[in-house]
Amino acid sequence: MTLTHNTAPTLFIEASGVRYAHRRFGAATGVPLVFLQHFRGGLDNWDPLVTDGLAATRPVILFNNAGVASSGGEPADSVAGMAAHVLRFLDAMGLKQVDVLGFSLGGFVAQQLAADAPTRARRLILAGTGPRGGEGMDSLSPDVLAHATTPESSEEDFLYLFFAPSETSRSAGRAFWSRRHERKDQDLPSSPAAMQTQGQAIAAWGAPAEPSSQGLDRIRQPTLVVNGHNDIMVPTINSFRLQQGLRNATLILYPDSGHGALFQYARQFVRSATDFLNAD
Repeated sequence: MTLTHNTAPTLFIEASGVRYAHRRFGAATGVPLVFLQHFRGGLDNWDPLVTDGLAATRPVILFNNAGVASSGGEPADSVAGMAAHVLRFLDAMGLKQVDVLGFSLGGFVAQQLAADAPTRARRLILAGTGPRGGEGMDSLSPDVLAHATTPESSEEDFLYLFFAPSETSRSAGRAFWSRRHERKDQDLPSSPAAMQTQGQAIAAWGAPAEPSSQGLDRIRQPTLVVNGHNDIMVPTINSFRLQQGLRNATLILYPDSGHGALFQYARQFVRSATDFLNAD
């Protein structure tokens, strides 16, 4: 039986005393695509339409960083520390080269990884994310912060944070919410301690910085930047900043959408991402 998002078992591999949770499924050959998740998210916060769609043509690996959801160890308190954990995981898996899809906080980590290990990351997809010290990234509005830090993230919290307020966008959000709960054995939620530590790393990454210190000049990999029309989590202007600051980047902004545009436009995103990853 071919494994899918909803049937692939949760696996664990240990490196440097940390037990990393992950799932692998998809095509048997090709450069693996490693998924790096958003704040407090785990293996089941991805959209099966996206993961299974991309897995049709390449191996897909979903990954929980140290101390997040079902992974063991202590969570890193910096983006650089999170990227170091990804490298340890890749070493343990014997993966010499991968493509990376980083969403939100995962996009910060993907940038750090690409800069620190340029031969390890072949291509990058950066969704709903921004450069170090980007515009409006040093703090969240009170309303966004309240929805983002509730102990149990509800459907309404998620719709508010990830989708536009229009009925079209919210309807797409509700469809995503249903899809992401189809798997019977859902991943563990992240602990309050992990959320707090991730929050510290996000705040440090978002602290104002001059363009010359953002590190984008260190990223040489072809990059696809994706976001929604109005991202209230990581302001959409930062996707433009990434496209302008990176050496080889393409930008897609989807209409009537927010932070979770890659889920709202899952099929379109999969087509564009597949074309990008398959390009010469």
